[in-house]
This record gives sequence, structure tokens and C-alpha cells, in this order.
Amino acid sequence: MTDPRLTPLSASLPDTVPFVGPETQERRMGHAFTARLGANESVFGPSPRAVDAMQRAAQDAWMYGDPEAQELRHAIAAHHGVDPGHIRVGEGIDGLLGLLVRLTVGSGDWVVTSEGGYPTFDFHVTGFGGRIEHVPYDGDRVDAMALVERAAWSGAKLVYIANPDNPMGGVHDAATIQAMVEALPDGALLVLDEAYVEFAPEADLPRIDPADGRVIRLRTFSKAHGLAGARVGYAIGPKPLIAAFDRVRNHFGLNRMAQAGALAALLDADHLAHVVTQVTRARARIAAIAHDNGLVALPSATNFVAIDCGSDGAFAKRVVTALAERGVFVRMPGVAPLNRCIRVTAGREADLDVFAQALPPALETARTAP
Repeated sequence: MTDPRLTPLSASLPDTVPFVGPETQERRMGHAFTARLGANESVFGPSPRAVDAMQRAAQDAWMYGDPEAQELRHAIAAHHGVDPGHIRVGEGIDGLLGLLVRLTVGSGDWVVTSEGGYPTFDFHVTGFGGRIEHVPYDGDRVDAMALVERAAWSGAKLVYIANPDNPMGGVHDAATIQAMVEALPDGALLVLDEAYVEFAPEADLPRIDPADGRVIRLRTFSKAHGLAGARVGYAIGPKPLIAAFDRVRNHFGLNRMAQAGALAALLDADHLAHVVTQVTRARARIAAIAHDNGLVALPSATNFVAIDCGSDGAFAKRVVTALAERGVFVRMPGVAPLNRCIRVTAGREADLDVFAQALPPALETARTAP
């Protein structure tokens, strides 16, 4: 039964969320996962300096967090060599995407994204009454220029691309992203989600002027910095757009502990380098496990690896379920033909040992299922 007080738009939306969390699955199963390798979290953890900073900040939890996130915002600006007016800190990329859509997308407005791409963006767009043009992947890669072409004839206000890509793990080089920017139709904004950028080759990263009114970039402390549970992200973009976030944001949404932890993490370059090294090793191990089981690992510039299971989405779904029954949490893309793959987060050696042991019987179960 629908509450009659909902707006017509709210009443028309499905009662779904973009992701089913591992905790929900654990409650259904009645036991915890042994290897949590599905949410692209950093199992290598946050910087010890970040943990210490959050513990100290917890002593002042009776106070609201700084609504301007002044210290963190200025540190991020210094890190990127830009004016703080180009930086907006928020509750992860998910929260910033919601604010951006609220600012720019009205009822009936079009946006463009990839079919099978990040579902939270779609969730926000439909939640504010926008309409979505989905562009299929080109093989296992986002079709970058097709996104721009679709925006040109649809009149889209936003063009979303994750680079490096989630869920397939690939990366477009700097020239491709720059070509997208130059080809954008007038009035369109490129939403460049760089959640996994720390894991990508430096040479592939585009150099974008933060004052360029055609682009807003989104980054996070959830992945390489290991602070997914703290919910801290930031946007880099033109000052007028960045300032406009003040009109709709939750000014006390970023708590004191999160701000302190993110600041300490940003300043601990050694820990970041350590995590990137561990992820590189883990990706190689995942690829080897896939190969040993007759599967193909796709190239990855992220902290996960997409593994082609060699069949269709129904088969991959059976593999995911069978792995869960054996204590391994992984996920899979949501649409064909991407959903022939499973997606495995870069884990510690012990996590990947569990995955290596569980995968052969999981594949056998999937192959022999009626």
C-alpha cells in the first residue's frame, strides 16, 4: 500500500535500492561472509593516522562538524593546486551526485549515461524526475564518444562517465576524455566520476582546468584511502557551480570524525602508496585464479577485477550465489552482455585464498544446476 501523502513522482518510483548490502545478505543467510570481496572497499584499511585522528575527534562528537569543512577543503585544494573555491566536500560521491542532479535536472530533463554503468546516478536522476538515455558499452568499454553524440541529439544536461570504469574496470586515456570535453554540446556538463583514479596509470589521467565550465570531477576517500564507512568525497569544478551546492546541501552532513579522518588520510602519502601496491598484487592474483579455472580476467585500472565466466548472466548469477554459499561475497554487472562477468575486489592474501578454494566448486555447482 502506498502512503497517500507521497508526491505523484515519489509514488511512481519502485521500492528498490541500487545495491543489496553484504550485511543484508548475511542476515538472510544467518552467517557472515568469510571473504568480503564485492563492494570494492579497501580491505587493506585506512591509514593508521586517519584512525588515530578519528578517535581523537570522537572526543568532540558533542559538537557539529564544521559545515564548511574548511580545513579539509583547503587541504584538498592545496593537494590539487587549485583555489578552494573549486572544491566542494560532501557525503561521498553518491551524496554529491544527488546534490548535482537536484541542482541541474528538472522534471523531464534528459541525462546520458552508460547502460550497465553506476546505478546510483540513475537512482538520483529518476528520483528528481529526470529522464535517462542509456548508451550500450562498446564491448567491455564505455563508448565515450557515443555518450557525447547521444547528448547532442537528446539535449541532455548531464553526461556521466566513470573513468576508471565501474563495473568493468577499464580506463580511457587522457586524450579520449579531452575529446569528450571538446565535443560536448553547448549547455551540457560532463560528470567525470574518478572514484578509482588512484589505481590508474598517471599517464592516463586528463589535465582539466577546474575553471572549465563543461566539467565537474568527483573523487572519494572510500576506495584507495579506505574510508568507505566514513562517507567523504569531493567535487572539483567551476566556482559558480561549486558555490551553488550551498543552496541544497545538508550543511551538517559531514561529521567531525569523517572530516578529521579524511584530512589525515590525504596527508599520508606512504599509506596510499602501500595500498596501491597491495591492490596491484591482488589484481594479478585474481587474474591468475581466473586463468587457473579456465576463465578470463579483464584488464583493470581499479581495485577490482571483472572475470568473464564464459557464458551468460544466468550462469554468472549462479556462480555469485554459489560463492555466497561458500562464504565469498562478490557482485556482478546488471545488464547483458556485461553480466556474463563477476566482479571481485582486490583482497588480502587470506581473502583470495578463500576465493581460490571456493571458485572451482562454485563453478561446478553453476554448471550442473538444472
